[in-house]
Amino acid sequence: MTPNQVTGISAVFTFGGIFLLALATPTWWVGVTVWGALALGYIFDSADGQLARLRGGGTVAGEWLDHVVDSTKIVSLHLAVLVVAFRHFQLHPEAWLLVPIGYAIVGTVSFFAMILNDQLKAIVLLKSGRQAIRRRGSAVKSVLLAPTDYGVLCLLFVLLGAPPLFFTIYSLFFVANTMHLVLASVRWFGDMKSLSVSQPVSTRSES
Repeated sequence: MTPNQVTGISAVFTFGGIFLLALATPTWWVGVTVWGALALGYIFDSADGQLARLRGGGTVAGEWLDHVVDSTKIVSLHLAVLVVAFRHFQLHPEAWLLVPIGYAIVGTVSFFAMILNDQLKAIVLLKSGRQAIRRRGSAVKSVLLAPTDYGVLCLLFVLLGAPPLFFTIYSLFFVANTMHLVLASVRWFGDMKSLSVSQPVSTRSES
């Protein structure tokens, strides 16, 4: 198989799970099925890049396709939660429906910011000939950032059959992701400022 075909399989599982989430009545078996579809989509999404490297490197078109599918997945998943919450959850007040909307915004901005960070750093490091500085991870950091991990979010849908419990944890995940985005944005902007001092980059669009 080609990496693009693996990306296509990932999209089928992922968006199949998202459609089921939005259209079906939330029950335990629906939640487990949604989790399984999202998890399989995530596995294949992780595999396409590895397959590309095994085949000698990916293509620009393949990377573009992968990022477009990922960005669509991120916003669609939270909008599906909005649909199922509006149709089936007894939320009082209805302002709680703003949570999946906010989560969609936070997820989209986080994804775009990370991609932009990688691209801008690559441009500057290529021009300057410097090596990227890698930050060390830790077990504590991994635990603290667990709510921001897509795989953990997928697992949360196992609780879909218990709407109050599901939506409570989902809301806490939203708060954690929002806090992470705020704190990370400060660090990321600092990184961009330090790179700007050593190598100015002009990438602003006029549109």
